Order: sequence, then C-alpha cells, then structure tokens
Amino acid sequence: MHPLAVLMAGGAGSRLTVLSDKRAKPAVPFAGKYRIIDFTLSNCVNSGIYDVAVLTQYRPHSLNAHIGIGKPWDLDRQRGGVHLRQPYQGSSADMDWYRGTADAVTRNLDFIQEQEPDVVLILSGDHIYKMDYRPMLAYHEDKGADLTVAVMNVPLEETHRLGIMTVNRNMRIIEFHEKPKDRDKGTLASMGIYVFNTEVLVERLTEGSAEAPRIDFGKDVIPSMIERDKVYAYPFEGYWVDVGTLQSYWETNLALTDPLSDSTLNLHDPKWIIHTRSEERPPVKLGPQAQVVNSLISNGCVVRGRVERSVLSPGVYVSPGALVRESVIINDTWIGPGAVVDRAIVDENVVIGTGTYLGYGEDLTPNREMPDKLNTGITVVGAGAQIPGGLRIGRNVLIHSDRLESDFPGAEITSGETV
Repeated sequence: MHPLAVLMAGGAGSRLTVLSDKRAKPAVPFAGKYRIIDFTLSNCVNSGIYDVAVLTQYRPHSLNAHIGIGKPWDLDRQRGGVHLRQPYQGSSADMDWYRGTADAVTRNLDFIQEQEPDVVLILSGDHIYKMDYRPMLAYHEDKGADLTVAVMNVPLEETHRLGIMTVNRNMRIIEFHEKPKDRDKGTLASMGIYVFNTEVLVERLTEGSAEAPRIDFGKDVIPSMIERDKVYAYPFEGYWVDVGTLQSYWETNLALTDPLSDSTLNLHDPKWIIHTRSEERPPVKLGPQAQVVNSLISNGCVVRGRVERSVLSPGVYVSPGALVRESVIINDTWIGPGAVVDRAIVDENVVIGTGTYLGYGEDLTPNREMPDKLNTGITVVGAGAQIPGGLRIGRNVLIHSDRLESDFPGAEITSGETV
C-alpha cells in the first residue's frame, strides 16, 4: 500500500488568542522545544510514511521556516518527502483561499493524483498525540473500507465541539453529527484523522456543486458518504489532546511536568522520537540561587531564581529572586529580578520588569473582552510585550503583542482587563 499523508495546517487558532497573532496554530510552541505540528510530522515518519503534503494558509511564514525541506524529520528526500502547499489567488476558479478542510484538499487534487497513492491519510496538524498509523491503514484494508475515521471516547462536556458518531457491532458508522448541540448523540468522537481510498476521495470531492459545495469533511463529505459508501470507525485508545483552547494548552503543557503520571505524553521514549527543528543553543545554566521543581527547562535557558511546575522554552532568562509558578514561558523571554509569574502563558521575546507580579490575587473575574476564552485565572501575554517593573497584574488579564511600557497605565491592572 502506498499512502500519501495530507496535513491540514492552515488554521488561525483564534481560541488561542494572542498566541496565534503572528503564527498559525500548528506553529505554536509546545512542551518547551517543540511546535504543535512536530507531533503529527513525527507520527508520519515513525509510521514509515515519507510522502507528506502540508496544506498551509493562515500566516504560513513561521511554519514554512520551521519545516523547511523537512530534514529534521528525514523528509528531505529526492522521492517523496515533504511538500508545502498553500493557496493563491488568481483568475481561475480554483485559485482562492481555502474555505474548509475538504475545500483545501479539493484544490490540491491534481497534486494528490500526481503522487499516485493507493490511499490518502488526512491529518490535523494541530493536535498533540502519538499514533502509529500502520495499524489503522491495515484495518482500513481489512475492512474493505472506502473511508476509515479514527475515533475515541471523550467526556460528555466535550462533544459539542467535535464530530460525534454512532456505529454498529462491526464498527461501521451509521450516524455522524458534526458538533451536535444535544448531548444525546454519544461520546464516540472523530479525531480528525481519515483514511480515504484515493479513487473514492476524488469522486466525492469533485461531485460537489455550487448548490452543495464540499467545504468541510465533517459537515459535507462524511455524512453524505455514510449511506452510499463503506465508512468505518477505527478505535484509538492512546494519548490524544486538542490544545485548541488556552485552558487546554496550559493544562497539557503543565501535565508534562508531573513525574508520577503515567497518562501523559512520554517525550523520552527512544522508540518514538518526537523530531523538531532545534536551534543551536548552549546548555541550561543554573545560578547559585536557582531552584527548579517539577519543570521542563529547554536548552539556552538561564535560571537564577525559582521555577515551580512550569515549562520554559529555549532562551528564557529567570533573574535572581524571581519566581515562575505553574506557567508556560516561550522563547527568549526575560523575567526581571524579584518578579513573580503565576499561572500565566507568556509568548516569546517578552520583558517582565523588576518586581512585577503577573497573576496576582484570587480575583477570577473573567476577561471583559473574551469571557469565553479567559475565565479560569490564567493571564496571557503576547509576543514582544515590554512590561514595566513594579506592576501588579491580576488574573484573566490579556496583554496584546508588542505592547510598550507606556501602554501600561498606573501601577495595577485588575483581573479581567485587557492591555
């Protein structure tokens, strides 16, 4: 069997707010040294799949620079390898921005057919998981399926934002509900991982019309295939997390610092290496006052203060007397002497001035601009922000990218505010 993997990596990731201001969601740093897309790319090469197309759209520059010719993943091959595909505008009807997942694949059908794959493995580039795709491909072949959907059981409260399905005793899908409002459809959810027979994929995508366009797999393609094609569910019981919200992103990162948990992602498995593009950075340096407890500290970091249950990306500097607690700190951020960062996500190249307290107090007033996204006490700082010293900044505060010291009025920013 000759599979072609197609990674959907064009999402804006709006639920991650300022973390996706300057980059696509799959390019957001995760677990210190990695990017979100590293996990799907690594799954491909660890599964022996070296023919990979990455469909980009929203702010693709950082993603393109990160992937390059695919060398860190052994995808820089003369045959096969990684292909970065992004939309463009022109006079032809097929030259426009992607409108959805199925539309993105439709606009790349010529490329897919040129590769002559037996099956097309459609993957999301913005989930954190470890999966060997080979058993799923074998399952698809054994079932004689036209389409196989990877599924797993999820908590009932998560079903409203996923594709939920019903199957018979042979795991054939008999009902599919995309993001159902009612919670009586079950808890068997699509992981956004599909195996299509190439011929069937081409037929189903090209039979769409102006009146019934094929825009999304979940809304337009899969429901229409259930009655006419052989559509099966492939049960998956391993590690898989959608880090599409600030809360999930923060929780998933911090879970990696737990030394006693067996349910988290194992980044130290020599049999399943997570590959990434790494800059040449010096080793971690701990000063004489440094204290590090249950944390991930990446290369190039200098710690002279205290770090508790936190994740530090490459190049972070923690000054003497500073405290970082239950936070995710992204590349090259500088935390000044005596500063406190508590339950926060801080993007790259941020300066936190001397004595500033980021994440102060117990007031959990939701963010006034984004109450649905910032309401659990996490404070978020966008890339390049320059926070002056001596400030007291509450919880659920949103600080936009590139804010200057002059943008911070007074000595206190109360919980729920936005700068």
